[in-house]
Amino acid sequence: MEFRNFNFTVVFRPEPEGGYTVFVPSLPGCITYGATLEEAKKMAEDAIQGYLESLRKHGEDIRDDADSLVGEIHLTNA
Repeated sequence: MEFRNFNFTVVFRPEPEGGYTVFVPSLPGCITYGATLEEAKKMAEDAIQGYLESLRKHGEDIRDDADSLVGEIHLTNA
């Protein structure tokens, strides 16, 4: 099996009740949660690994964020 390095952008959103919800934008539906930032990061790594295993199992391409540009858009809502 050939090993490859992947880079994924993750978004850690603090939740009002505590903890963090984690989104992986380039892997649709890959969302997890951790009570602390450290736990959220570990949960994200586990979720990404599982997602990649599923892609491999189904013969689908794996696209990471190595060439992606990340930015922000600020809006004022009147």
